[in-house]
Amino acid sequence: MMKTKVLEIGALVPDFKEESLLVLFNETAPLELKDISVIHRFEEQPKNALQQGTILVIGDKEYTIQKVGEEANPNFESLGHVSIYFKDDETEEILPGAVLVTPSDFPELNIGDSIEVK
Repeated sequence: MMKTKVLEIGALVPDFKEESLLVLFNETAPLELKDISVIHRFEEQPKNALQQGTILVIGDKEYTIQKVGEEANPNFESLGHVSIYFKDDETEEILPGAVLVTPSDFPELNIGDSIEVK
């Protein structure tokens, strides 16, 4: 359904582990957001790929998408941008451009890793 490859990992990405937040952006990410983002390039362009109940694979970990914000798919398709929250509390409110996934295990990412939606 969608596959992307990690090109860069911003210097501040590990700092967001405490907040259980991972920010993805394609190569058009503004300079001021690159430090907090995982920069990636689509191998398969997504088309409404982020759906409740689908599986998100980050590196070697699998997550289930529990909630999808109303702007998550349009932003992901046009900018490669989505904020992923890793939470076990499915009642948590999310922003329009975000998704909430379980389990809450924060992924370890490396350049060259793939991110997929199955």
